[in-house]
Amino acid sequence: MKNKPTVLFVCVHNAGRSQMAAGFLRELGQDRVEVLSAGSAPKGSINPVAVEAMAEIGIDIANNSPKVLTPEAVQASDVVITMGCGDACPFYPGKRYEDWVLDDPAGQGIESVRIIRDEIKGRIQALLAELLHG
Repeated sequence: MKNKPTVLFVCVHNAGRSQMAAGFLRELGQDRVEVLSAGSAPKGSINPVAVEAMAEIGIDIANNSPKVLTPEAVQASDVVITMGCGDACPFYPGKRYEDWVLDDPAGQGIESVRIIRDEIKGRIQALLAELLHG
């Protein structure tokens, strides 16, 4: 049994929601959780408004790049959190899956993205409490 739980965040483009979620989990989880993120159809770069919204609260995701979702990433993870990618996410028995319904920040202004960011933060805090304190 690994001592650290691994969490994989998946959205379609791996450019907004999953990157913000991964940023929060890295920051709030310190080194207690392994964090992965990927997209079923990744974009070429991260949503600049998501980068800006995270930078406002001191979390830098600017140097991350969208990655393609692989079966290996899913197999390596204990918890798989999907955000609007539906059936594109491969399913493996024995993994814990959660689907977080969140607005897509693509094409939205900073005010809207802040709301999504803050909702993601709340979910990450709850997830961390559960993972680390069971």
